[in-house]
Amino acid sequence: MPLYLPLALLLIAIILFWQSNRQRKETGLPGGRVIYTDMGEWGRVQKPLYDAKMRLTGKPDYLVERSGNIIPVEVKSGRAPDAPYDSHIYQLASYCYLVHKTMGKRPPYGIIHYKNRDFAVDYTPALEEKLLETLSEMRTDDRRRNVACSHSSAARCRSCGYRKICDQRLA
Repeated sequence: MPLYLPLALLLIAIILFWQSNRQRKETGLPGGRVIYTDMGEWGRVQKPLYDAKMRLTGKPDYLVERSGNIIPVEVKSGRAPDAPYDSHIYQLASYCYLVHKTMGKRPPYGIIHYKNRDFAVDYTPALEEKLLETLSEMRTDDRRRNVACSHSSAARCRSCGYRKICDQRLA
């Protein structure tokens, strides 16, 4: 009897370790300590990150502290494309920017997690510059009275929040 108890406890520990490792991989989280989450099932949602200078706010799905770095992780519910969409890259770049401005640590990269694949996106000075240019263009367009439609997709047009007031709607 005394020999069975330690073996049973060891087996339970191995099963729990395997299960927790599998769950971590499913979330797309790298190894490290989760310091922020916007995923409601983990508990109370934390306040958004905010940079007043750029008037930029965002809530990454996770921030993981690993080896002194803070890594933003954005979780997408769909299957992975061949390469991450530009909109997903810029969303992740925005989180990297916000982490740098609010926490004082520049992330070397961020992760986009799709159901079947992860992409690590380097947060380079070139990506940051392109992000800031895009934000500037958006602010300029926001002040303009007439902005040309940027697509030809009727499905995209139908799901747009400005559809009712847009004089360029497609369908």
